[in-house]
Amino acid sequence: MPTLSTDLLSSHRAAVLASVDVVNAIGSSDLGRPTPCTAWNLADLLAHMTVQHRGFAAAARGGGQDLALWDAASVRDTQDPVGDYASAAHDVLDAFAAADPDSQFALPEMGTSVPAEMAIGFHLVDYVVHGWDVAVSLGIPFTPPDDVVAAALPVTLAVPDGDFRNMENSPFGPARNGLATNDFDRLLRHLGRDPHWGDAFDRESLRPVQ
Repeated sequence: MPTLSTDLLSSHRAAVLASVDVVNAIGSSDLGRPTPCTAWNLADLLAHMTVQHRGFAAAARGGGQDLALWDAASVRDTQDPVGDYASAAHDVLDAFAAADPDSQFALPEMGTSVPAEMAIGFHLVDYVVHGWDVAVSLGIPFTPPDDVVAAALPVTLAVPDGDFRNMENSPFGPARNGLATNDFDRLLRHLGRDPHWGDAFDRESLRPVQ
């Protein structure tokens, strides 16, 4: 019987649990903080991360076709965004562990369905990056294990660059030039992140440093 790659599932699980750890550091007063996702504050980013877990979990169970499942507005009115995030994260881990390796995951935001391992790879990359997004917004360290970065990097580098990344709904900004000091920096830069983004903000005032 075919099974999903245990290495992929292990790396994915480590990335998602690392994101849970860093999200657990968010306090209610932090939700207005800026993030590397230009249009989103920390509350917006957390809602996106939570609903993506829910959408991918539904997709793994054969029911991700409904775009409403992926609407971040559906998780914004909550009294416990941090707890809801952890619950959604553990749900997607359970769903992926039980997924049929021969299945197709419906990803309606992309307008297509993709094989299970490809979808899990996409999700892995998102949460390696979004874990960093949250951490740098809070001013705390976030360095994924080398094996997690090694698993995510080939998927990351397969994401094409181009003018479409400047479009409003593009999931990633244009790739950034500059010398990458390690593979994680290389991953961040390819997905439009500035590894030094946090240096530009006074995290107490939430304003750019002059």
